[in-house]
Amino acid sequence: MRKLYKTLLCGGLLSVTLGLSSCEDYLEKDPDSTVLEEDVYKNFMNFQGFVEEIYNCIPDKVHCYWTTSFNWGEDEIMNTQADWHLVHQIDLGNFWAWQAGKMSEAASWLDSSDADPTATDRFKHRLWPHAWYCIRKANIGLANLDRMTDATQEEKDLIAGQLYFFRAWWHFEVMQYLGGMPYIDQVLDPDGLTLPRLSFREAADKAAEDFKKAVDLLPIDWDDTTVGKQTSGQNALRVTKIAALGYLGKTYLWAGSPLMEHGAQTGGANTYNYNNEYCQKAAQAFGELLSLVESGQTQYELVQFKDAYSDIYNHTKAAGVSNCYSDLFYTTGQNWMVPGSVEAIFRGPSMGINISPYQAAKTWGPKINNLVPDDKYIHQPTANYVNLYGMEDGSRLNDAQGSFDKTHPFKGRDPRFYHDIVFDGFKYVNGQMSEDMEEYRYSELFTGGNVRDEQLGSRTGYFTQKLAPHTVNNYDKVQDYGGNLQMGLCYMRLADVYLMYAEACAAIGGANGKASNFSKTAREAINVLRDRVGMAHVLDRYASDSHTFMDEVRRERAVELAFEGFRFCDLQRWLLLTEYPYNIKTSQEFTRVHDDAWYRDANNDPRDAEVANWREEEILTRNFTAKHYWFPLKVEDTYLYEGFDQNPGW
Repeated sequence: MRKLYKTLLCGGLLSVTLGLSSCEDYLEKDPDSTVLEEDVYKNFMNFQGFVEEIYNCIPDKVHCYWTTSFNWGEDEIMNTQADWHLVHQIDLGNFWAWQAGKMSEAASWLDSSDADPTATDRFKHRLWPHAWYCIRKANIGLANLDRMTDATQEEKDLIAGQLYFFRAWWHFEVMQYLGGMPYIDQVLDPDGLTLPRLSFREAADKAAEDFKKAVDLLPIDWDDTTVGKQTSGQNALRVTKIAALGYLGKTYLWAGSPLMEHGAQTGGANTYNYNNEYCQKAAQAFGELLSLVESGQTQYELVQFKDAYSDIYNHTKAAGVSNCYSDLFYTTGQNWMVPGSVEAIFRGPSMGINISPYQAAKTWGPKINNLVPDDKYIHQPTANYVNLYGMEDGSRLNDAQGSFDKTHPFKGRDPRFYHDIVFDGFKYVNGQMSEDMEEYRYSELFTGGNVRDEQLGSRTGYFTQKLAPHTVNNYDKVQDYGGNLQMGLCYMRLADVYLMYAEACAAIGGANGKASNFSKTAREAINVLRDRVGMAHVLDRYASDSHTFMDEVRRERAVELAFEGFRFCDLQRWLLLTEYPYNIKTSQEFTRVHDDAWYRDANNDPRDAEVANWREEEILTRNFTAKHYWFPLKVEDTYLYEGFDQNPGW
């Protein structure tokens, strides 16, 4: 079939195989049935058109269904009306639910029975089916590089670099959830897949070699290439040398993590025991990346937080601020700009405009009396996770020497708490309300408050507004078309790299561990992020012991990357998924000391409120065993050939 495909960069002629559902379907197609045109490989424009389809396949976790879910650790719980979502199914231990046909198609961005790599419909892009399609496509492209005769060396390098990157990236993304896979680095013949299933580490070594090739071939900034100059300022979604370095380091760090070093197990005894060799390789890759960034050789930088807001609760930018923290997660009034700003290292393309307001943006706040409209599903942060947001002075909430005060629990918190979390007394609605709805202007999130409801309100005592602002409601109406509200999640951003660098270095040498090619220690890398938000550096008492410092690195990662879809894989690779307190979800219970008038007084800040009877109550415990460290493979795929075995316990 011939098809003119609109590309992200230039445009090219290509032919594609439409979406199928099993890895066998993708991997066994004859190459000639996938790409028919002889000219597709001849020059850069046409070959890039062939590559563009891989970008199109990158799943959009936020928008792959009307109401999707992607936070599967102990970080989030949903209201009881959303029990069919994958969040709750994982809580039950039903890891089969990731697969299409096991639950609703909405259950997971991982799989779909209706995948189509050519579609512009965001619902048709999921990880599992597209991974095998794109891996095959990368192999076909690499096998045909020598047919690119009408091209400069720069153009050949750009094509090859993208193909090596994507071959490794799709493998890695699948491996995070399912463990080691066959590493498909060739165009398979019609006999199909017979390659052995590798261990995670064996497959990671092969992915790392591909990422290394991408590092050597890709530019730091496409705007600086001859080809990229044609679309200067519009190349932000292209994979770069920086993305390849970031994923090279991430691949090594994951390969060196406790799960891969010791195997799936309960008890948590090995949670601090990494593989030093892999962590050193990871630290060097991250160190090279961060050295390039900090020396001003890249287009990437941390967005602003400290002094960036004139009103943190409403995410109102201060005068003269262009790139602030909220821009990482959503944009408004910017002509549907894809979020990520100057900090995004790797993200997928937006599948059109005006999609966030349909449902995704409306799944973060109270549905009582239609305060937030439409489907009655709510993502909400667990109290146990919110309590990882420590104090502005750097102390933890559970530190007996710290400054946390149970009678003033919202005072003096990590500045990111006020950006991310809707807490008791928060002014949820700014616009005009009818008299009978006025009681909901300020969120009553104390025990028995008017938005504490299992079905339509908060089960935990909190809401979050990190990924969508609280002004998505029936009165402020930021979700209306004129608001240009666009949500999105980065697969990798610069803060994540600082955190992974700190973890790799801490695994080797504690707080003072560092790479040979970057000036900062693990502790100093964490302090870069603390400086960004305007809070105290890592306290000495948290840095003197390697285990205590690793706990602090992990806590910083939990707060900085909260609700961005990373937590499940972090707990998994740290061998903490099965362990208390990472296997429970709790609510925050307390009573108010002040009357309603205090909260409605514009001179009072809800962070200064006094409360009584501050306590946590358990909502559920996740009774996981060692088998839950990996998702189960599809049963039909385990029958493809001897050696493609099911994950243990399933």
